[in-house]
Amino acid sequence: MSELDEFRATVRDWCAAHVPKDWRPNQTGVGDDEFAAFQKSWFAELHGAGYAVPHWPAEWGGGMSVAQQIVLYQELAAHDAPRLVLAFVGIHHAASTLLAAGSDEQRRRHLPAILDGEIWVQGFSEPEAGSDLAALRTTARAEGDNFIVNGQKLWASGALHADWCLLLARTDPDAPKRHGISYFLMDMTTPGIDVRPIRNAVGDSHFCEIFLNDVAVPAANLIGPVNKGWQVAQATLGAERGMTMLELSERLGNAGFKWLLDAAPTDDPVVADRLAQFEIELTGLRGLCRDLVERTEAGEAGPADASIVKLYYSELLQRMTGFGAAIGGLNAHTVLTKPASSGWESGAWMLDFIGSWEWTIPGGASEIQRTIIGERGLGLPREPSAV
Repeated sequence: MSELDEFRATVRDWCAAHVPKDWRPNQTGVGDDEFAAFQKSWFAELHGAGYAVPHWPAEWGGGMSVAQQIVLYQELAAHDAPRLVLAFVGIHHAASTLLAAGSDEQRRRHLPAILDGEIWVQGFSEPEAGSDLAALRTTARAEGDNFIVNGQKLWASGALHADWCLLLARTDPDAPKRHGISYFLMDMTTPGIDVRPIRNAVGDSHFCEIFLNDVAVPAANLIGPVNKGWQVAQATLGAERGMTMLELSERLGNAGFKWLLDAAPTDDPVVADRLAQFEIELTGLRGLCRDLVERTEAGEAGPADASIVKLYYSELLQRMTGFGAAIGGLNAHTVLTKPASSGWESGAWMLDFIGSWEWTIPGGASEIQRTIIGERGLGLPREPSAV
């Protein structure tokens, strides 16, 4: 048996012993406090086994090879493990930002704290700055040892539970829009911060607005140089790709496809044909994700590769959940709750379908991804810009 086969057997045995068997019914319809308590408990369980942050450097508690990480996410998906919803921004976006551009002091302060359960939120999007993130208007004015921040952030997932925020704010209002932005770490207990939940179409309130009124952020919490936050943000946004997409593709191909098979009348040749097509597309998605991860690790990824994977996953997710809602009949339209710690493949088809639109809009809408693929991947002429 190879070392990788031995690792797979170890992970498989651990999942069989530790993945909660009844987490789906127990997490269906729960309140925010119960959801947060379960998420923190599950994160601690994974961390204790060394499986919470496999993508981090070894010195900070990670160090798994790409092949091992792939095996880990395959087994977690195959055993229908809960997703790390609440810790997601911390272990991916915050960690990648700190490792790429943070100071030694910032890393020592926050990386161990994230492993101890520190929750992060991303304060990027604004009411008029979503896909065009560089149009943000939140301001940060230098005053002594602080920056005084005013503005509003939108679609901030998990902000009600967050301890810290990754914040983009404009520090030079006269500079071209990508050149006057700075990147901050903001303590969510700072006076002047008002978090308001937004109830979405499926009844959840994980999206929030963050209102910032004369919030004092210490200059020591600046990440990278002043006015260079846009460049730092690219490392943060890049964390939504690669291994995170591989994890999501494995979940879609395991639990998502299983629920689809369970719901489908497979004796119908039209339905059987669609299921076969989805299986082919899932195989393609997994191959794309693995290729992206391996080439990213080798420093060979192309400038549009992550956009290809994001576009492919989000639109396949939408087609699969839409098909589930179509064949699920009336029952699929009357299920009004889903497990709080699941992804977008819970088997509550109408809720999953509505939720799937989160993936074709945030993080760069499908239209934005196609533009990136055309311009950066295919070398087509750039669209004219007003700035």
